[in-house]
Amino acid sequence: MEHIQISIYVLGMLIALALLFDFMNGFHDAANAIATVVSTGVLKPQTAVAMAAVFNFIAIGVVGVHVAATLSKGTIDPKVVDQYIIFGALVGAIIWNLITWYYGIPSSSSHALIGGLVGAAVAKSGTGALIGSGLLKTVIFIVVAPLLGFALGSIIMLIVAWVFVKSTPRKVDTWFRRLQLLSAAAYSLGHGGNDAQKTMGIIWMLLIASGYSSAAETTPPSWVIISCYAAISFGTLFGGWRIVKTMGQKITKLKPVGGFCAETGGAITLIVSSYFGIPVSTTHTITGAIVGVGSAQKMSAVRWGVAGNIVWAWIFTIPASAFMAAVAWWVGTHIM
Repeated sequence: MEHIQISIYVLGMLIALALLFDFMNGFHDAANAIATVVSTGVLKPQTAVAMAAVFNFIAIGVVGVHVAATLSKGTIDPKVVDQYIIFGALVGAIIWNLITWYYGIPSSSSHALIGGLVGAAVAKSGTGALIGSGLLKTVIFIVVAPLLGFALGSIIMLIVAWVFVKSTPRKVDTWFRRLQLLSAAAYSLGHGGNDAQKTMGIIWMLLIASGYSSAAETTPPSWVIISCYAAISFGTLFGGWRIVKTMGQKITKLKPVGGFCAETGGAITLIVSSYFGIPVSTTHTITGAIVGVGSAQKMSAVRWGVAGNIVWAWIFTIPASAFMAAVAWWVGTHIM
């Protein structure tokens, strides 16, 4: 494999841009981890984001680097990767994240990044640059992740309802105010573990293409792993509050027991997906789990119009970020 010629300054700029995206990922997707625990009143917002940030970083020692390997070597042909593709992918994803954050839309940062890679690669080399198997895995889980979150959220809710059927509402509320601390921590662990690896994969892809890392290596350099986990943790610490309200209250009204069930179902989905190297959307997962919890109580408890608007945002994320990335790739070829 021939290595691209790139100055150390451009390399540093692209790594900084990738870490900026990682920070924004945490900022944008903080709502996924904290919306339920804040909306149920179990934790104050500042305490919730601090806890989520800590567990985002702790994931460094719990989850492997399988997702990073999928993204760096299994989405687009490594032979076409250059500084312009990385620039286009990151800029396209960042712009889409800013747009959806501004309007309070819980879209997927993960799929924005993947869409960015696809758009920039196709702009350069056509569809032949895409690796079908890796992208198919991602596309399938656009559907599977929220369905799995939905199924687990509703099943756990039904089990809890059966176990506590003779308990008073006050006793249930007391128990699950405590248990929701554990479920929120578990979800934050899954969020950090899956999402930090996506930026890790981008930086690793760039280092391999430029010859600073070998394609034969099974893990990215340690400094890449640490910096990506640190960046997403800091992003989470600042929290995207516009999205918290949508996730925590607009889809369905949550109580601590519902928040626990949604977070637990989402956490299981994320951690299992990370183990198998599947870059799933934390946004899709927790939304599916919240809808599952609401529908397990009664179908009318879910505001299906709000949920439908969120699904449309999911559908548009990859093509929208791909288009923006293609434009950014063209701009990059003229300014870099």
